[in-house]
Amino acid sequence: MKDVLIFLRERIPPRKGARIAVTEEPTLKIAVLGDVHGNLEALRAVHARALALGVETFYHLGDLGGYAPFVNEVVAFIREHRIDGVQGNYDEAVAHDRAHCGCRYEDPVQEQMTQASFEWTKTHVTPETKEYLKGLPAERHFSAAGHKVSLFHASPRKNNLYWYEDRPEKFFTEMAGKTDADILVYGHTHKPYRKDLGGKVFVNAGSVGKPKDGDPRACLTILDIAGGAVAVDFVRVEYDVEKTAAAITASGLPAYFAERLRRGA
Repeated sequence: MKDVLIFLRERIPPRKGARIAVTEEPTLKIAVLGDVHGNLEALRAVHARALALGVETFYHLGDLGGYAPFVNEVVAFIREHRIDGVQGNYDEAVAHDRAHCGCRYEDPVQEQMTQASFEWTKTHVTPETKEYLKGLPAERHFSAAGHKVSLFHASPRKNNLYWYEDRPEKFFTEMAGKTDADILVYGHTHKPYRKDLGGKVFVNAGSVGKPKDGDPRACLTILDIAGGAVAVDFVRVEYDVEKTAAAITASGLPAYFAERLRRGA
């Protein structure tokens, strides 16, 4: 299949040359992997579960590093298994050595810890990983069983916009107007949901590696698209949380992230 690349002008942080990949694919069962954030154990677990459930195609939504120490291993896994995806704000910031990740903070402690994680990731990322992150497209668009599907990290407008379920309907309508897709899939908030509005299906895929909805299990999002029906399942997958938590602490990353991982926060 041939990718068609065009330029996207509006990005946060702003940059030139952001790419959009467009494909046509008669896929019926799709696994979407949101916000892995360096958690290799969680990634392996959801990948295995998805295969067991008969998934035919995988996509990731970016933010492959940060908060856990396996950014290089996660990217190697993604490349080995040929999982296409989009660029998250964390990916873009690491790849271009930005001063900050473009994240939002709830309090000064979270800001301090997040910045420490960001600096750790920039220090430990390999040149090969940086090149992969740099080359990810801003968006992906494909057709599946007569439906047009668009994938973004956060939104079709900005790669660090927090698109929560309780946003007003007007916001959902505005975002839908920026693409001709009837299924919009994104992440960034680490909180999964589905919302149907105005003939569109909006899906936040949650997070594989750093859930924030109070459930520490990895979130695997499966889209089953057949004719006029669009089924979305949020499959929670058990994995060795303690193994990842121990690796976070051993790596020199703040233990703060190990504790939040245990709580799904």
